[in-house]
Amino acid sequence: MTKLMIYGATGYTGRMAAEHAKAAGTRIVLAGRNKATLSKLSAELGVEYRDFGLDDAAAIDAGLAGISVLLNCAGPFMRTADALMTASIRNGVHYLDTAAELDSYRLAEALDDEARAASVMLMPGGGGSVAMLGSLAGHGAGRVANPRKIRIVLHVAGGLSRGSAISATENLTVETLKRVHGALIPAEADVQKFDFGKGAVDCFRVTLPDLITIWRATGIPDIETFVHVTGDGFPQGDLSALPDGPSEQERRANRYQALVEVTDDQGQVVRSLLDTVNGYTFTAMAAAEAGRRILAGEARSGFQTPAGLFGNGFAQTIADTTIIDL
Repeated sequence: MTKLMIYGATGYTGRMAAEHAKAAGTRIVLAGRNKATLSKLSAELGVEYRDFGLDDAAAIDAGLAGISVLLNCAGPFMRTADALMTASIRNGVHYLDTAAELDSYRLAEALDDEARAASVMLMPGGGGSVAMLGSLAGHGAGRVANPRKIRIVLHVAGGLSRGSAISATENLTVETLKRVHGALIPAEADVQKFDFGKGAVDCFRVTLPDLITIWRATGIPDIETFVHVTGDGFPQGDLSALPDGPSEQERRANRYQALVEVTDDQGQVVRSLLDTVNGYTFTAMAAAEAGRRILAGEARSGFQTPAGLFGNGFAQTIADTTIIDL
């Protein structure tokens, strides 16, 4: 049996991913802790559901029976990734998620050998900015003969979902990092200027998981990651009182962009720009598509990245996504 389980299916991103997967004809099973909400969504989509928590390994193993691929959409991932990654390895199930938290990627690195031994794939960031930026970085790197450095910046537009805001608050990285000569080292939390095509704007250096995934996919030794934010910015007050996430109208009004600068061994710099739908829309669509392709047999054991597995053109297969060279 080949089925995709979506854990956290009744959350903001999980629900959209389930809807896209169902529309694509993928055989899906909804999963999570809340039986009432799962039952309701199950009836709406006409698919199976299973309710189980993550504090009992036997319950997780029973929940994964007959599942080929697990998509984890239940953040904060610091609470869910460990239990579900290790359960996936135990049960021979390929794992992917939508995490933007560095710890999930470090965990996948730590479990790489164990996953390979079990012929299981671990792909944190199967949808979202990692899939987006990985494709852009690979495209840019392919434009020069010997790429040595990548600077990449994500333009985040519009509001955050409740889950994203809570995850961000609970996963504040103490250190700002960059990759130099292949090693992650502390970096000054500075502001630098990048031009997305309408003049230079302030971009903040941040620690994105792409410091790990771009390195794994390309081997480029020097990598720096930045974010430019427009819209409402980070929400204040009681985050639990926020709405699930931006409405469809708000998502349509706030597209995402990303810019990459690649420097070769002679100091030549090339730039490429990615333009796509809102990040939440992209994440759900990319995760559903990754799950579909993995079910169809596109998988390799161990820790993999979307661009490394599916190729640098993966992001451009998602909705209205384009990459242009500047």
